[in-house]
Amino acid sequence: MIKRPDTNAQRLKRHKRVRGKISGTPERPRLNVFRSGTNIYAQIIDDVAGKTLVSASSLDKAFEGNGSNCEAAKKVGLMVAERAKAAGITTVVFDRGGYVFHGRVAALAEGAREGGLEF
Repeated sequence: MIKRPDTNAQRLKRHKRVRGKISGTPERPRLNVFRSGTNIYAQIIDDVAGKTLVSASSLDKAFEGNGSNCEAAKKVGLMVAERAKAAGITTVVFDRGGYVFHGRVAALAEGAREGGLEF
């Protein structure tokens, strides 16, 4: 019998390892990415206070279109950057959440950079 690896368990292991090194502060919060099969989500988090400062996802009412492609990820990146600017956040630490920096995750990062976030 062929046993498939549990890819989500492997991702969580990578995410835990990265989170040991990356932390969001009030001056430079963490931009977290979560990607599901159908949608993509982004949050800007202050880990010291344990608060989510800004969030955006492809499920928001303001979002139009399909939520599971690179174009959607870029739009979500632009949305989170716009909301961060309104909250007075300019620089963040990017947390890819254990995902490979490719495809939708990279598109979200590119959109956030275009929107004015620095990381």
